[in-house]
Amino acid sequence: MLLATSARDAKTGSAQGELLIANKGDQTLGIIDVHAGQQVATVPEGGITAHEVAASPDGRTAYAPIYGDSGVGKPGTDGEKMDVIDIASRKVVGTVDFGHGVRPHCPVIGPKDNLLYVTTELDKTVTIIDPKTLKIVGSIPTGQPESHMLTISHDGKRGYTANVGAGTVSVLDIGSRKTLTVIPISKNTQRISISPDDSMVFTADQTKPQLAVIDTASNKVKSWVPLPAPGYGTAPTPDGKWLLVAVPSAKKVAVVDLSSMQVVKNLDVPSSPQAVLVRPDGQMAYVSCDHSHKVAAINIAEWKVDKLIDAGKESDGMAWATGQ
Repeated sequence: MLLATSARDAKTGSAQGELLIANKGDQTLGIIDVHAGQQVATVPEGGITAHEVAASPDGRTAYAPIYGDSGVGKPGTDGEKMDVIDIASRKVVGTVDFGHGVRPHCPVIGPKDNLLYVTTELDKTVTIIDPKTLKIVGSIPTGQPESHMLTISHDGKRGYTANVGAGTVSVLDIGSRKTLTVIPISKNTQRISISPDDSMVFTADQTKPQLAVIDTASNKVKSWVPLPAPGYGTAPTPDGKWLLVAVPSAKKVAVVDLSSMQVVKNLDVPSSPQAVLVRPDGQMAYVSCDHSHKVAAINIAEWKVDKLIDAGKESDGMAWATGQ
């Protein structure tokens, strides 16, 4: 069983599960009890660190690709493995070996096939893994360097990678395992998310304070959302009404009204907000704040920071492990 609670809480809402977080500076996977508001366990990753994490649909297993000791496009070690972690026992129980240095980064569970898709930057691909056997079963070329982040449509048909230094988004056909097109964004782009109805994809321009909104029907940028400063991680609410955008240099989370495509609120958070995760019940959002070693828990109904949770050093990517 996961360390979870089903008790109702007037401020945090009710949700069974735990928040998983990649603590880059500690080289650990952190496990956070969001109701208690504390990190309750860490799992060592063995020397070099993961930046992102995914949880299995049953909430029992975490997947942490071991990226290396550098940032995207920067010199450093080239990770070639992925840790498989049993969440209940807090132990690494398996490993996926990519065979050579690929800087594996962003893991995503396919919403329809339950396969695991992992960006493998140095190969300019997304590698496909069977979670049951931990075997590599295929790959999809992105056609671009630094394919860092990935999102997959809810119908499981399309994938979209943010290609950082190339400043592009690759559109992938998941079924045929090929690149359909490459969309230019800017000289540098970061992070990526998709709307609940699969009609829009969002990625942040790193050269200007604006967010690109891609129309998935035409595979073109249909609009730009002005931000208070360059954005980073994004996440929509399950009802499709709002998009939360981390704005690191401003120490804020911008709230975009997706009907008007305008920022309607700016919430103060600790320094260097990175990733944004909206809980499946839509009541709370969690924002990892890298330099502060904190996670900001945002009450979506009230649009306020409900609490700050201590995490590890350089806390970054997150996943929600559903309780059983």
